[in-house]
Amino acid sequence: MIRHIVMWRVRGETPGERQEARQLVKESFEGLRGVIPGMLRLEVGLDSSAVDYACDVVLITEFDSQAALDGYATHPEHLRVRETLGNIRTARFQVDYQVDAQAHSEAQDTFAAGRELRQARA
Repeated sequence: MIRHIVMWRVRGETPGERQEARQLVKESFEGLRGVIPGMLRLEVGLDSSAVDYACDVVLITEFDSQAALDGYATHPEHLRVRETLGNIRTARFQVDYQVDAQAHSEAQDTFAAGRELRQARA
């Protein structure tokens, strides 16, 4: 499995303009959920720290193979999102890495157990 993480800083003269830009990036990428062959997971987060060195948006996706990630890069819907966003992004950072399926499964199990424990306490 391949994890693909991208972070962006976005344009905006005012906090409101930046928030609108952040939301557009989020909604645009969330529209790809269930559309890209081999994409197993898609999550988009907006920064809440407000520190000056933070990125505004993070995209975390997982693909079943390198070939699926390569296909995503040229998929027409992904290209449409990139065109829609145009030059809204001022900086972009990316990391792609192999995820051990066993370690990923164990992490998911641990996360689910923690969530169940929190729900039981609530």
